[in-house]
Amino acid sequence: MSERTIRLNPRLDPRDYAAAYARDGLVQVPDLLDEASAEWLELALEHDTAWHLSLKTPEGGKLLSPQDMQAMGRDAIGAQIQRALAEGRDGFSFIYLAYPIITTLLTGKDEGHATHALVQFFNDKPFTTFAKAVTGEASVTKIDAQATWFRPGDFLTQHDDTGVGERRAAYTLGLSRDWRPDWGGQLLFHDANGDIERGFKPGFNVWTVFKTPRQHSVAPVAAYAGGKRRSITGWLRDDPPVK
Repeated sequence: MSERTIRLNPRLDPRDYAAAYARDGLVQVPDLLDEASAEWLELALEHDTAWHLSLKTPEGGKLLSPQDMQAMGRDAIGAQIQRALAEGRDGFSFIYLAYPIITTLLTGKDEGHATHALVQFFNDKPFTTFAKAVTGEASVTKIDAQATWFRPGDFLTQHDDTGVGERRAAYTLGLSRDWRPDWGGQLLFHDANGDIERGFKPGFNVWTVFKTPRQHSVAPVAAYAGGKRRSITGWLRDDPPVK
């Protein structure tokens, strides 16, 4: 089991970001983690992660493990992808790779994985205190997480992250280096007319947090993108913690 831990950048002061969040309902915090922590996460996602295929089906979201995909075969997976693309023409849909951090952590799989240490860090007092101070959401009881990898052609259409009312804020922790804006993959925020009011390109070790519900999407990654659009995403929640 790994004894490494994830650490918050000691130079950060939540007061530097709270006013912008209160005004705009979103803010970006650069260099959230110390350098060694961010690099550990980056290496884990590159070398030690069993990526699943996450996509929309008519019945809802589906997460296919590497074993599922091997058993299904290329043609069956292709059919699922085509259905997800068709759903995106008229409404909510998505295709990307994901690593279900909470599920693997609770089932004891992948012991010592860097993302498991990240979830522990997110839910320990130093970070929850920081997150509550930035967002003003004093009722937050836990922070969940999944790892995502948007490959060329992957996307997430417009939605608002409402859930069933337990999501006080959504966040992304970017782990993409040297991303060009014309490679796509931006986190986009939409106004009532559907126009883009804000947009952020993928970055490295930058924490983007925004109040929910709020209309947003992830632009498709370009076919010629030269980087890997990876991040940790989740919600600051106020439902009871898992015991």
